[in-house]
Amino acid sequence: MAEQKKITRQELQENNGKNGKPAYIAYQGKVYDVSASSFWLEGDHMGMHDAGKDLTEELDMAPHREETFTRVKFVGELI
Repeated sequence: MAEQKKITRQELQENNGKNGKPAYIAYQGKVYDVSASSFWLEGDHMGMHDAGKDLTEELDMAPHREETFTRVKFVGELI
C-alpha cells in the first residue's frame, strides 16, 4: 500500500483554487482536491466556503457530511 501524502497547512492554504492552482479543502484531518467539482469554481463554494482551508468546523453546520467526499479526490493527510 502506498504511503499517505502529508499536506502541511501552508500547502493547503496555497492550493486555494486561484490563479490556476488546485482547490484543496481539509475535513477531519483529510485533504481533498475539489478542483474538478462544479460546486467549487475558482476555489469558492456557493459564496460560503473558500478552498485552501480546513473546513471541519464550517461543514459541521452544513447540510451534507462525509458522504460528499466520496465524489472528490482524496489527496492525503493534513499535518
